[in-house]
Amino acid sequence: MALLTRLTSLLGIDYPIIQGGMAWTATAELAAAVSNGGGLGVIGAGHMPTEILRDEIRRAKTLTDRPFAVNLMLLTPHIDDLVAMVIEEGVHAVTTGAGNPAKYMTGLKERSIKVITVVPSVALAKRMESIGADAVIGEGMEAGGHIGELTTLVLTPQLVDAVSVPVVAAGGIADGRGMVAAFALGAEGVQIGTRFMCADECTIHPDIKQRILKAKDRDTVVTGYSTGHPVRVIKNKLSRQLEALDRDNKPEELEKLGAGRLALAMKHGDLDMGSVMAGQVAALVCKIQPAAEIITEIMSETESIMSALRSTFEA
Repeated sequence: MALLTRLTSLLGIDYPIIQGGMAWTATAELAAAVSNGGGLGVIGAGHMPTEILRDEIRRAKTLTDRPFAVNLMLLTPHIDDLVAMVIEEGVHAVTTGAGNPAKYMTGLKERSIKVITVVPSVALAKRMESIGADAVIGEGMEAGGHIGELTTLVLTPQLVDAVSVPVVAAGGIADGRGMVAAFALGAEGVQIGTRFMCADECTIHPDIKQRILKAKDRDTVVTGYSTGHPVRVIKNKLSRQLEALDRDNKPEELEKLGAGRLALAMKHGDLDMGSVMAGQVAALVCKIQPAAEIITEIMSETESIMSALRSTFEA
């Protein structure tokens, strides 16, 4: 099924699906597999050293000839170096979060690099459009990792009404039902993270994939409110300790305890003291499969649902 939107035209992709740029999770292997499947694969830079990210980009180029992106976390201490390298390598697009990309916009645009910004609010979306963002990703609090305060259902239509650039819905989307809902709200694409964690090509520890497959509807929790940067994770021993520090309003101790925990989970498979960042939609992920197959299933489900809806309203 071809779903042509301004987003697919902007990015040169077959399907309006962007893979989440998850740190310690979204490697060259996963990004290339998603891009080869017709979506936009994304390498999650996180706090990667500049040359390590360069290696990831170059490896992705050997694995796919399709467009792919790099997610840049703008609060990273060496972000200037990362952006300069990304411009030098000439990636197709970047997604940005945790900061304002205004100072980098001219350099990125001069290399024809598309800039798509993750936003948790209407005000920030308007600001990003004003500085030249090509599209915005409205991320609801259902998502895994760092989150805002609004749900995807509430945020998406407000963004559509507020900006003229394409809006991508993120948070709580894992199948065709979520995609159809996003389009009904006015979005022109979706970003999916948690389901792609269970792609064959995702290199995270197998134990983390199995934990996602076992997740139930209430198995995630939000920690870090006291720091001002809340994070959604799957419940474990670490999350309970972080929640206690939140209740006691001890943000410095919380940040100290949380440091390095994402890598401990994704790389080493520590299910107790690792930070298992995943969205509420983990409860809908039921199998490990190739990234291209995930995309095909989502698009097939989308087509079936849209066809059924048309039949219902035409009856």
